[in-house]
Amino acid sequence: MELRRFGFDQCSSCILFLVSGLLLLPVMVSSVGVNYGQIANNLPTPENVIPLVKSIGATKVKLYDASPKVLRAFANTSVEFIVGLGNEYLAKMKNTACAQEWVKNNVQAYLPGTKITSIFVGNEVLTFNDTSLNDNLLPAMQSVHTALVNLGLDKQVAVTTAHSLAILETSYPPSAGVFRRDLVDCLVPILDFQVKIGSPFLINAYPYFAYKANPKQVSLDFVLFQPNQGVLDPGSNLRYDNMLFAQIDAVYSALDAVGYKKLPVHISETGWPSKGDDDEAGATPENAKKYNGNLLKYICQKKGTPLRPSSDLNIYVFALFNENMKPGPTSERNYGLFKPDGTPVYQLGFSHTDDVGNGTHGNSGAQPSPSGSPTTSSTGYLAISSATERSHWLGSFSASLFLMLFKLLH
Repeated sequence: MELRRFGFDQCSSCILFLVSGLLLLPVMVSSVGVNYGQIANNLPTPENVIPLVKSIGATKVKLYDASPKVLRAFANTSVEFIVGLGNEYLAKMKNTACAQEWVKNNVQAYLPGTKITSIFVGNEVLTFNDTSLNDNLLPAMQSVHTALVNLGLDKQVAVTTAHSLAILETSYPPSAGVFRRDLVDCLVPILDFQVKIGSPFLINAYPYFAYKANPKQVSLDFVLFQPNQGVLDPGSNLRYDNMLFAQIDAVYSALDAVGYKKLPVHISETGWPSKGDDDEAGATPENAKKYNGNLLKYICQKKGTPLRPSSDLNIYVFALFNENMKPGPTSERNYGLFKPDGTPVYQLGFSHTDDVGNGTHGNSGAQPSPSGSPTTSSTGYLAISSATERSHWLGSFSASLFLMLFKLLH
C-alpha cells in the first residue's frame, strides 16, 4: 500500500510506527482525540490503556465521568482530558457549593499532574425534550464555571456541553443550517455564556446513521471520505466531498444565523461500527477502517472544512474500545478501535504493544470518587443508536433532501 495514496506524504507532523514488524505507516500526533467509554467488564486497567492511546497518536481523551483511576493513571503523560458531568447531576450542580465540591474533588485534585482542560456539563441535553433538563443546563454550567473561578482554575479549565445534531432544524445545504426553532430561546443564552468564557461548541456527528437509514440512496464513498465527485452547495458555491464536513459547516451556519459566527465547533463524537445486526447496513470492519482511517488522514493534513478552511479540526473519535455491556443493537458494542485485550479491531496504521491488555483487568464501570462526589453518568454516556438514533438521523439531513443530494452524486 502506497503512503501517497492516502496523502500521508503531505503530513509533516506525523510519526512513523512499526506495524507487525514490517510496515511503516504515519499517524497524526497533535490533533487526534478519542472517547474513552467504559461500559464494559473486561477492559484493561487505565495504566495499560496509556500505550494504546499513544499508539494512535491521540493527545486528547474525552471521559464521560471523572474516573479517579483513569485521571491518576494518566498523570504526567501530557494527554489532555475532557471530563464529563452527567445529565442526572444537573439539578444538583445548580447549587454553587455542590458544584465547587465536585470541581475540587474531581478536577482540582488531579491538577496539574493530569491535564484536565475542559468539563462538559450534560450530554445532548436539549434533544431529550425534557423541560427540567433544559432549564437546569445553563445554571449548572454557570455554577461549575463559578466554582472554577473561585478555585483559580477558570483560565486553564473550560466549561461546555455536548449536543446532538438533532438541535438543527435544517442542515442541507450546509449554508442553510439553522437551529430548531423550539430550542433557540434555550440555546442562545448558552451560546452567549460560552462566548463570554471562551469555550468551544461541542457536537456529536455520525454520518453512519445517514447511510444505515438509506443505504440504497446514500453514497457510501461520500460518507467514508472516499473519492467522489462531491456535492455543490448552491448557497455558498462550496463543494463538499464528505458528509461530516457538510454537517460541521451546517453547524457553523446555524451559529452564524443566531449571531455567533466566531464560536469554534469541536466534534466531540464521531465514528463507525465494525459490526452490526442484519438490519445495520454498512457496519463492517472494512468500512470502519475507511471512515476512521480517512478521517485521521484529513486531520493529519491540517485542512479545515470548506466553510472554515483555516480552522483546526478538533475531532474526538468514538471510541477507544468495544464495550460489551452497552445495551441496544450489536453496533453499540462495536465502535471501538481496540478489542478489550488491546489488539486492534482493524489496522489503521498504528503500532500495537503486545503486552498491552495482558495482566489484570480492572473494573471498568463506575469508579469511586473522592468525598463521595458523583463520577459516572448513566444518562450522560448515551447510547448512540436506539433512543438517540432518531436524533442523529434527524440532525444530519432529512430523507427527502438526502435523495436530492445523492442523486447529484451518481
